[in-house]
Amino acid sequence: MDSTAEAQQGVIPARLLRGQKALVTGANSGIGKATAIGLGRAGADVVVNYVAGREAAQEVVDEIVSFGVRAAAYEADVSDEAQVTAMTDRMVEEFGTIDILVANAGLQRDARFTDMTLAQWQKVIDVNLTGQFLCAREATKEFRRRGVVPEVSRSAGKIVCMSSVHQIIPWAGHVNYASSKGGVQMMMQTLAQELAPEKIRVNAIAPGAIRTPINRDAWDTPEASEDLLKLIPYDRIGDPEDIAHAVVALASDLMDYVVGTTLYVDGGMTLFPGFATGG
Repeated sequence: MDSTAEAQQGVIPARLLRGQKALVTGANSGIGKATAIGLGRAGADVVVNYVAGREAAQEVVDEIVSFGVRAAAYEADVSDEAQVTAMTDRMVEEFGTIDILVANAGLQRDARFTDMTLAQWQKVIDVNLTGQFLCAREATKEFRRRGVVPEVSRSAGKIVCMSSVHQIIPWAGHVNYASSKGGVQMMMQTLAQELAPEKIRVNAIAPGAIRTPINRDAWDTPEASEDLLKLIPYDRIGDPEDIAHAVVALASDLMDYVVGTTLYVDGGMTLFPGFATGG
């Protein structure tokens, strides 16, 4: 762990989420891994979902357990309805309930528009958008069944959709990814509108450039890093822990009146930095 990550550990208040049960999809690497660890550090019991990479998922579980909470790794493809239903049913059986869903699982299949195959388009939509829909639907059923437990949380349940700055920034060569994230934005807002009267809070986080395996080519060399920083007014590339901190706060009662909002965690990438000198 680098010094930045070590320093950021102390940002998450211990036991802020004590007694809550969280499911994080795509949690064996990158943003999902940092988020699952952050939730565990904040006192939540955590289910670490993965579709491949059992050993990596178990390493995340082992770290979470070291905080004195429960954790388990569940294999499931979020784009498969039967697997999502089985995963949530298993979590309710083994952990008692679900209080927090972080719908994080996502992927890219990049190609220029006329070269993109239907399979590339469909895979990204299936995982990034349909996967969030399925996980949110099943979690909501449990939120409704259980209702509000005041000693645990003021909300009946919290859903955090992992989106991207590309829900509003077009991205040539990535039409499937940008379309999926634009869909996440509207899905989140619609769910928030529908579920808020039941004290179910739905929000999203839109990361900017974060140092994760999915975008390694964009930051892994000095030249690439220099080009990327031109798009980030805050002049640093984000770390997965930056997103984890935002998720913990958004899932806590500190943000109980925040409903249907996208929190951009992007170092200012959405501020149109190309216009900083007047355009």
